[in-house]
Amino acid sequence: MAFAPRLLLPSRCPPPASAPARHGARTAPELSGPTPRVVVVTSGKGGVGKTTTTANLAASLARLSLSAVAVDADAGLRNLDLLLGLENRVHLTAADVLAGDCRLDQALVRHRALHDLQLLCLSKPRSKLPLAFGSKTLTWVADALRRAANPPAFILIDCPAGVDAGFVTAIAPAEEAVLVTTPDITALRDADRVAGLLECDGIKDIKIIVNRVRPDLVKGEDMMSALDVQEMLGLPLLGVVPEDAEVIRSTNRGVPLVLNDPPTPAGLALEQATWRLVERDAMTAVMVEEQERPKKKAGFFSFFGG
Repeated sequence: MAFAPRLLLPSRCPPPASAPARHGARTAPELSGPTPRVVVVTSGKGGVGKTTTTANLAASLARLSLSAVAVDADAGLRNLDLLLGLENRVHLTAADVLAGDCRLDQALVRHRALHDLQLLCLSKPRSKLPLAFGSKTLTWVADALRRAANPPAFILIDCPAGVDAGFVTAIAPAEEAVLVTTPDITALRDADRVAGLLECDGIKDIKIIVNRVRPDLVKGEDMMSALDVQEMLGLPLLGVVPEDAEVIRSTNRGVPLVLNDPPTPAGLALEQATWRLVERDAMTAVMVEEQERPKKKAGFFSFFGG
C-alpha cells in the first residue's frame, strides 16, 4: 500500500516536578535500554485488569518524569480513555492520522495533571479500523513516534482481548510484553497460549503481572499463589497486585490508582512493577512464600493439556 500519512509531532512540554520518592533513598529508577521502548500489555482473556494495568503503568511512568504514550489498540471497544479521565477530549484517532485527515500530534491527547503522559486511541467507539490498514497500523505509528524530535521513553500498547486480528495489530511493533493474568485456571490457560504466540512473533522479553491476588484464599489453598503462577507459565514476575476495592473507585473517577494519596496496596504494587519495568528487573521476593505456605494442591498443571 503506497501512502504516507503526515506523522508530525510538536515539541514536548516541560516535565512536571518529580513524584515523591517511595523507594528509600532513590528518587527514580535507572532506565534500561534504548528508547522509545515499545511494550504491549496483553492477556488473552478479557476482564483480568489489562487496561487498568496499562493506565497505571503509564501514569506511574509520567510521575517519574519518563514520557509515555499510552495506546488503546482496541478498534471498537476502547476503555483506556475512561480510566485516564480523558474520554471527553478524544476527537481524533490513529485511524484519522493514517487516513491523512490529521497529524499525529493532533490525535495525541496530553493528560492535564501528568504532562509526560499522552493517550492515542486507535479508532472511535462503534467504528472499525479499515481493513486496508492491516496489521502494520501501529508499526507505522510507533515508527513515527521514534522519529519525533522528542520521542517518548515508553510506548505502552493496551492490547484487546483475544488472539484475533486486533491482537496481531497490537503486538506487531512491540519489543517487550507485560502479560496480565489472574490466579485462576481459565486466565492461566489463555496466558500460556498468548505467551507462546508472543514468542513466535519474536517477542522474547515477556514478564507477568499476577492481578487480584487474595492472600486469605491463597493461605487456605483456595487460590493459586503468585509462585504457582510463575512456575506454570515459566516467565519472570514483574509484579503481584492484591485485590483492592479502590480499583473500582479509581476506575469510576477516571483517576489512576497510583495517584491515590495515601497509596493503596494495589497502587503500591503497580508502582513497584513500573520500577521493575523501567529497569528490566524481575520480582524474586515471591520465592520466600514457599517456606510459609502449605503444600499446594495437585491438579492445576493438568489444565494446560489438550
